[in-house]
Amino acid sequence: MSEAFRPTSDFLRVLSTRGFLHQCSDLAGLDAKAKSGDLVAYIGFDCTASSLHVGSLVQIMMLRWLQKTGGKPIALMGGGTTRVGDPSGKDESRKLLTDETIEANKAGIKQVFSKFLTFGAAKHDAIMADNADWLLGLNYIDFLRDIGRHFSVNRMLAMDSVKLRLDREHELSFLEFNYMCLQAYDFVELSRRHGVTLQMGGSDQWGNIITGIDLGRRLGTPQLYALTSPLLATASGAKMGKTAQGAVWLDADMLSVYDYWQYWRNCEDGDIARFLKLFTELPLDEIDRLAALRDAEINEAKKILATEATAMVHGRTAAEQAAETARQAFEEGIAAASLPSVGIARPELEAGLGVLSAFVKAGLVGSTGEARRQIKGGGLKVNDATVADERANLGLDDLIDGAIKLSLGKKKHVLLKPVN
Repeated sequence: MSEAFRPTSDFLRVLSTRGFLHQCSDLAGLDAKAKSGDLVAYIGFDCTASSLHVGSLVQIMMLRWLQKTGGKPIALMGGGTTRVGDPSGKDESRKLLTDETIEANKAGIKQVFSKFLTFGAAKHDAIMADNADWLLGLNYIDFLRDIGRHFSVNRMLAMDSVKLRLDREHELSFLEFNYMCLQAYDFVELSRRHGVTLQMGGSDQWGNIITGIDLGRRLGTPQLYALTSPLLATASGAKMGKTAQGAVWLDADMLSVYDYWQYWRNCEDGDIARFLKLFTELPLDEIDRLAALRDAEINEAKKILATEATAMVHGRTAAEQAAETARQAFEEGIAAASLPSVGIARPELEAGLGVLSAFVKAGLVGSTGEARRQIKGGGLKVNDATVADERANLGLDDLIDGAIKLSLGKKKHVLLKPVN
């Protein structure tokens, strides 16, 4: 954002002060539109999985702040574009999904949005649209004649989503090449149907969004705007939303509330202020106070981040339960009943389960070799006792309150519970 520009609308003021704003096609024009109370904006989400993960949370929060500051958010489900696949940031084509899988994924994603936005029929209530409603019925020849003639292949080849793939000599299918045309058409269609004037997204979507603005201009659509957020990485450069164990899902059935809380608790010191601004609604002066904490006190800031970020997704009660579970597990050293658990056949425990296999079954390590390396470094514990013998077996005698507590380091714990 230009240093000389000072937003007058609550929407752009929040986005700029909390770190959401990367690029905008017309700051002054968008600011005036937002201040008028008539701003309708959308972000598209393809239905490639049955939930969204932390990597989508910046965009979700942008829609939430739009609604909280008097605008109308539209969460666009890519029921149509998922059948094509966005090539942005990819080195290979996405796997094509069946219609049934796409519909099931869409239903799961809807559950995520219900936690962040208020849907309904009022002026500023959110809408969940689906581009399948207009894309699946398109006549190919009519689309080429009426819409396709406005796209320059020269400009399309210069787009980062295309150019980077070709520069690395990775194949780009004609199907994917059409994605930006469909996304641009979405922008125009949403303007016609719902009065949308703004499309938001991550910075990797800038070219696609600008293409939509250009298409709208050529088709006589009222003024459209583009706004992108910075692509986030952790302070050490890791991609947001991914861990060694997999994606950090926003669905409790795919990632437990406790593990979600731990993801934020384990953030790097250099990320605390930025994450508090982006992923919580704490006041900025409180965030400044927490960001100024040092040494051991910084852990308190991380706990607050974890609880506030978890409450946004899973509710205050579940977030506080996760925080209390962590406090018991880490500060009192007890096997709290609400820790993540993995079932193990009782006969297997009766016969003696090798400690290496136990940690693999619990998902704390990826292989018995990794378990051996952790044991050598003193990183594995059973019922809070460090494992010293890699040939040790676990049995029914190791049960405490009906479970065996397995720990990797100080922050990862799983209860092994016998099942009949």
